[in-house]
Amino acid sequence: MKNFAIAIALALSTPALADTIIVQSTTSTQNSGLYDYLLPILEKETGNKVNVVAVGTGQAIKNARRCDGDVLLVHAKSAEEQFIADGFGEYRRDLMYNDFVIIGPQADPANLAGAENATEALQRIQQTGAKFASRGDDSGTHKKERSLWREAGIDPDTGSGQWYLETGSGMGATLNTGVSLGAYVLTDRATWIAFTNKQDATIVFEGNPALFNQYGVIPVSTKKCPNVNREAAEAFAQWLLSETGQAAIGAYQVDGKQLFFPNAH
Repeated sequence: MKNFAIAIALALSTPALADTIIVQSTTSTQNSGLYDYLLPILEKETGNKVNVVAVGTGQAIKNARRCDGDVLLVHAKSAEEQFIADGFGEYRRDLMYNDFVIIGPQADPANLAGAENATEALQRIQQTGAKFASRGDDSGTHKKERSLWREAGIDPDTGSGQWYLETGSGMGATLNTGVSLGAYVLTDRATWIAFTNKQDATIVFEGNPALFNQYGVIPVSTKKCPNVNREAAEAFAQWLLSETGQAAIGAYQVDGKQLFFPNAH
């Protein structure tokens, strides 16, 4: 009886464990170092623990559809909206943005620096047969890249294995491949800024409206996935969308450069 009483007393005096959620996420937020900066702040303020699964956006959405996560943080708006339409998300909110850039060797063999828009930039790559390294992994960046080829009226698969090289890898590995082969690569700006193996590669095309890169946050629906930690997932999303969370996102810099621009509304 005495031992039982001690056990009860210990249980009552022991603080409750923090809730833990799984965030299915795009790789760019991980590769850029944003989570390393942001999560300690978020966890301190919400009291919840966050585990990030950083994969391509397509895989992150597939994982969430299998109920392997509490929140989505990705960057492929049409796919995100389909996720909501299919009933897998409670809601979707714009969170932050940056942009995509095309990097390549400083020599810029296809003269992308002279292109007026993204369509012309890709047409120059195809016309010159200059190498282009694609993630080829159904990530948000890959989805964006394929949409840009379609807008340019080009099927890059006709050059597969010749000038169009699909790595089937994440952004960092694809950048390493591109840099080593002197190939062009479409990447989000945040990952490029944080990337350390640039060698002679540089941004050769940027600043076009077609390269806008929007990120969204989506709590997974408890109707489709009863195992979701709804309360903790909501706390995570609402903190990111709050003035405090948005200010924290905007304050994150690498080498004095802001990587993400908050735009929740």
